[in-house]
Amino acid sequence: MKPALYRILAASAIAAPAVAFAQPSPHTVASPDGKLTVTVAQAKDGGVTYRIARAGKPVLRDSKLGLSFDGADFTTKLGAPEASPAREIREQYELVAGKRRHVTYAANERTWRYLNPGKQSLDITFRVSNDGVAFRYTARAPQLKFKDEATTFAFAPQARAWLQPMSVAKTGFARTNPSYEEHYRADIPVGTAAPLGAGWVFPALFRTGDTYVALTEANLDGTFHASRLATQSPGGEYRVAGPAPQETFTDGALLATASGQMTTPWRVLAIGSLATVVDSTLGTDLAAPAAEGVPAWVKPGQSSWSWAILKDDFTTFGTQKQFIDYAADMGWEYTLIDAYWDAKIGYDKVKELVDYAKPKNVGILVWYNSAGAWNDTDMTPRGKLLTSADRRAEFAKLRTMGVKGIKVDFFGGDGQSMIDYYVGILRDAYDAQLLVNFHGATLPRGWSRTWPNLVTAEAVRGFEFGTFDQKDQDPVASHAAMLPFTRNLFDPMDFTPMVFGDIPKIKRATRNGFELAESVLFVSGIQHFAEVPQGMASAPDYVKDFLRALPDRWDDSRFVAGEPGKYAVIARQAGGKWYVAGFNGAAQERTVALDLAFIGKAGKLITDGAGERAFAQAGIKASRKTSIKLKARGGFVAVFE
Repeated sequence: MKPALYRILAASAIAAPAVAFAQPSPHTVASPDGKLTVTVAQAKDGGVTYRIARAGKPVLRDSKLGLSFDGADFTTKLGAPEASPAREIREQYELVAGKRRHVTYAANERTWRYLNPGKQSLDITFRVSNDGVAFRYTARAPQLKFKDEATTFAFAPQARAWLQPMSVAKTGFARTNPSYEEHYRADIPVGTAAPLGAGWVFPALFRTGDTYVALTEANLDGTFHASRLATQSPGGEYRVAGPAPQETFTDGALLATASGQMTTPWRVLAIGSLATVVDSTLGTDLAAPAAEGVPAWVKPGQSSWSWAILKDDFTTFGTQKQFIDYAADMGWEYTLIDAYWDAKIGYDKVKELVDYAKPKNVGILVWYNSAGAWNDTDMTPRGKLLTSADRRAEFAKLRTMGVKGIKVDFFGGDGQSMIDYYVGILRDAYDAQLLVNFHGATLPRGWSRTWPNLVTAEAVRGFEFGTFDQKDQDPVASHAAMLPFTRNLFDPMDFTPMVFGDIPKIKRATRNGFELAESVLFVSGIQHFAEVPQGMASAPDYVKDFLRALPDRWDDSRFVAGEPGKYAVIARQAGGKWYVAGFNGAAQERTVALDLAFIGKAGKLITDGAGERAFAQAGIKASRKTSIKLKARGGFVAVFE
């Protein structure tokens, strides 16, 4: 018997809308403000196309729609459609791990229904909001075994793209790929082939004329596989592609199957100015709602973490006790104990650490290896999460110990069975009241709305890569400057930021102001800070005080200025205060003129000092023409209250 919460979520994810159909006239649906318009049409071969315009200007050229299954094709030879009247969609929800605590989503929705020659039906439902477009399919036939998707996004040939290549399955450390951990290709011509031959990951960012478009998908409930953009995109037409054959749970399914009816995830396009796209929440707007809202036991915060700098040798009882004291001194809510804790510390001694941390108001998080047979990792605990029964037994033990959450690493890809594994972990952890952090993982695709206990996920070439090799440290500033526009656009991101001191055997490429700015610019339900106590001790008191007072979650966010891969300035609000942060990903100094009139107060600025490891502080006035100088690979934070 599945828990009630899971049954509710599954029903909300697959149910098709109850709509009355009539002959459409015209074949369009527009956003509430009328500026975005989707036009649906049919090609000469009976296939379905759509195009998108913003303020009358083309955003997408005629692009393809349709699905195919074994014995049921919905890509050509479709009859004339029926269409529902447009209806208003309005939802409000709360996010723990997002750029905005309370979110309102408003859109107009319309569904087109097509019959193929076998009288099997395909519904295509579009939703158009002021900040973008989403659509999904519902197919009906006695048996549905997914074969292919015809969906494309056809950009003008002169458009530009910012894309991350998908890694090749079963490559990399201990065959752990794909893990969404490649460097981005910035400002490339559309139509550029993916360099690794495995496609491009979501979110994918494009600019056509003065309009930006961010592509992603949302609402994976475990019944469908995750998708990506295909390797080839001739003429700037990008096609939705599925996972590689190896990306499955052991003996599990690669692609979706169903009896009677199948509903896909939403294909999502945030559309508008760069500010509109960066401020958008469409990636969670289109995810299924949490059945019970946000429970009181889901508490965001910051965390100390020894492994980022010290690695495996310091997963010891004594070191973890020091990091609990460190978290308590900084006012942080958690300490994460990483791999091999079961062997090097043990369950009983971790329970001692939990008891030691509790009166200090520090919660303990512990690491798990997700694997099974899909990779060669030997890190433990391993193999304890593979079935729901195993998970529930392990999670019950953790709850008895007083552990607050888990970090689960080394997943095996995007096949349907692997996505179902993710959802199973979230479901069983939710029932055990455990927070979840996915590492070596897929893009969350809105799961933090559906499952509020998913507080963060990696799916990024994060800080740790810059500790392994200088070749990953050298480009870290420009790489980080991509993330507010791409990976961290909709979903929480566990980049594990911020170091002020040394990284063993590595020459750090960023200034301290850059590192400090990451604490605000990167959104994560639990921010796992990489800095160790010795490095934090080198920071001035005003920096430590800033980090002690850093909010656990954001009430609101507003894009201020930036260019993908070059620099970013974002304002975030919490508790009546505005926090403005910015960093410069370039090797040259930059002066930015910021419109902060919406704040209109005096505040305190922390930025880079004269040396690469120095800080400086000053007063600052938020006005329409606030000017801030960003040193090369430097940054700042400012607080207005």
